[in-house]
Amino acid sequence: MTTMQGKKYQWKLPVINNHDALQIASSYNISLPLAWTLLSRGLSTKELIDRYLMSVKERDVTHPSQMKDTSKAVDRIIQAVRNNEKILIFGDYDVDGITSSALMMLCMVPLNAHINFFLPNRVRDGYGLSVSIIERAAKNGYKVVITVDNGVTAFEPAKRARELGIDLIITDHHRPHDHLPESYALINPHQKECSYPYKFFAGVGVTFKLMSLLYEQLDRELPDKVYELLLLGTVADVVPLTGENRFWVRHCLTRVNAGHSFALKVLKENGKMSKEYISASDIGFALAPQINALGRLEDPREGVKFLIGSDEQEVAYVGQILAELNQARKEIERAILSEIINEVEQKRINLDTESIILAASDQWPPGVIGLIASRLVGAYHRPAILLHITKEGIAKGSCRSIGAFNMFEALAKCSDLLLSFGGHAVAAGLSLAVENLPALKERLEKLLAQEVGADDLIPTVTIDAPLRLGDLTKKIVTDLAFFEPFGNENPQPTFYVERVTLVQQPLLLKDAHVKCLFFADGIAKPIIFFNRPEIFQFLVDNSNDYFDIVAHINENNWQGKISIELIGIDIARSVEK
Repeated sequence: MTTMQGKKYQWKLPVINNHDALQIASSYNISLPLAWTLLSRGLSTKELIDRYLMSVKERDVTHPSQMKDTSKAVDRIIQAVRNNEKILIFGDYDVDGITSSALMMLCMVPLNAHINFFLPNRVRDGYGLSVSIIERAAKNGYKVVITVDNGVTAFEPAKRARELGIDLIITDHHRPHDHLPESYALINPHQKECSYPYKFFAGVGVTFKLMSLLYEQLDRELPDKVYELLLLGTVADVVPLTGENRFWVRHCLTRVNAGHSFALKVLKENGKMSKEYISASDIGFALAPQINALGRLEDPREGVKFLIGSDEQEVAYVGQILAELNQARKEIERAILSEIINEVEQKRINLDTESIILAASDQWPPGVIGLIASRLVGAYHRPAILLHITKEGIAKGSCRSIGAFNMFEALAKCSDLLLSFGGHAVAAGLSLAVENLPALKERLEKLLAQEVGADDLIPTVTIDAPLRLGDLTKKIVTDLAFFEPFGNENPQPTFYVERVTLVQQPLLLKDAHVKCLFFADGIAKPIIFFNRPEIFQFLVDNSNDYFDIVAHINENNWQGKISIELIGIDIARSVEK
């Protein structure tokens, strides 16, 4: 791999055997840039390429009984249903938790289960199962409590459940600590004793596996809407779209595009999605932010009713509230992001001497800081920790990290400073006393210095393949469909176009986006750089030069007119050859 410096990113360019690429392009009848893409991603054998391009259930999906404790949990659920025992589902207020709760309710209600669900309010109740929830469940006669998308750190609630005679079934996907709660059953593919080969489900994926086994045992077909919920939760939680997740997202997209619920129709209209076909990228960019707003409802249970409700008038009403909440979220997010960027520019957060962005405020709503932390990582390629400070002096927040720094393991090494923590390598949550913030920052900085090299903190873009403007045909767009769904660990292919010239004056749109027309090899193609206003002046100042660009391919459907364009990522002046 070779490198060159673009205006914002260091570009990592692949070195590929052209003979192998030509053979792959011929064998699979795909465009040469996509054959290069397969090779640059390490897919060089027929077995690997077939597995990537063609999902097969018999090969890619493991039977749910192989996940530890699923059979035990199913037996207990069937017993509870037959004995008319009260069952409580305890979820979470994010998209994964809401879709997990909705999926389980959707499956349990047709069984005539005596069931209810509870989702905590983000501000009032906080995250995760608590002793008080267990005590309230016991008081109300619940005999079985099932967590979805949480519970793997619920040590005290599990103990209290045993004391009160409640069978606690934990389903979770977050990485467990060294020891586990003593629950009736614990379903989490990450636990050491679980031999299930694929580990990277969202919470809704773990819930789906449990319900799949339940319905198999009862010789019933899962409700169709299950697949819509599995799709939304999996994509929105940004889990890797590899292995079994890749199969299920593909399968669910096929089903959803053949016919979807009224709730999804409302989300599409709110997101101004005019095209008929929904992709994983559409869910991530247009639908998931709206679904995230479900967790900001005063009563997050309304989110479950929205997703599985049959009253179209009620669903439309909640959908309108979601649109308004999402718009308000965008404005709050912009204000907080601007505030933190100003801190960086004024050197109050000095990235010359600090490697981690840590900021806290009692004015920031806890529901948006995770989204902003992600944006900061994207902007500065540094781990970011943002925290909301409560009236009680507790800092609660979200961490987002870069690939080279495992935030979950780092927090585990700082656990003596924390009240709680959990999550994954690049996304975690935590809480601690405000007075411990300086010590936490100091310790995390030391850990990062030990584990991460200077090169790991340089913003980079990994390029899959070279591209000529003449390659931008309907065929390459059709071929790209075999690479979908795009998402975490299967990003949209990134291409490198050499020595293009500017055809006309670039346009600066809304003081943020730059649209221009580039020419090479007798062909002109449009390109747009989103949120890169600095590129406008760069192009004006160097308008007579040749440029190299890094971009994604996009099929633009505007008012029924389909065109192929490039979405720019970075640009540089061409080096003379």
